Amino acid sequence: MGERLADDRGRGGSADRSICVLLVEDDQALQRLILDHFAQNDIRTLIAAGRDDMVKQLEANNVDLVVLDLRLGHEDGFDLLREMRSTSDVPVIITTGHRRDEIDRIVGLELGADDYLTKPFNLRELLARVRAVLRRSGPAASVPDPDRSTYRFLGWRLNRRARRLTDPQGTAVALTKGEYALLVAFLEAPGRPLSREQLLQATRVHEDVFDRSIDVQILRLRRKLESDPSSPQIIKTERGVGYVFTAPVERI
Repeated sequence: MGERLADDRGRGGSADRSICVLLVEDDQALQRLILDHFAQNDIRTLIAAGRDDMVKQLEANNVDLVVLDLRLGHEDGFDLLREMRSTSDVPVIITTGHRRDEIDRIVGLELGADDYLTKPFNLRELLARVRAVLRRSGPAASVPDPDRSTYRFLGWRLNRRARRLTDPQGTAVALTKGEYALLVAFLEAPGRPLSREQLLQATRVHEDVFDRSIDVQILRLRRKLESDPSSPQIIKTERGVGYVFTAPVERI
């Protein structure tokens, strides 16, 4: 399926004008309803009917949020969610038609989804949840200066618009949404000790039973950034305080 965009005939205000949502849904009638509703609220909307469309749209566009149906014909939405999470931290809202079965919701959240809706749902509620998730996760549309949305440190680069981390060799390094939020918190305050409470607040995208402790997330992030995680040189422990990001950071 080719690219389809919500047009600019909105009745809504300009607050959402720069938001780009990817809708992964194979029901054409529902596609049209969501597309029209988002257009009325000035949200740019891309459409994908399956995995191939989804991958092409994510590679070609700066997507702020994905609305993913878990039942896509012969394709499994969980597999698509896993694939997204292996390379991207883009926020995801999953939709499912199994109202009585909570397994989809639980598994989806464990795999990294940010929220869920059960079909049939109200379009106004979907829009409200999109806005709420973007507020919590810090969408690219809210970055104050889009021309300076990349952080660089010790050869590493974090592009916030693409939510993409690359190592000094240019290889992409996958981050969970907690690791991504933690790294952003450090990059915005290099050289300043941050308490566990401050870091927990920065990484709490949503409150649920799957939250991990800050110490565990720090360990996982060190394993991805440090040449020797047992003797960290980038993220150091400040005894009695918390952690400090010691590498010089440049915003470009």
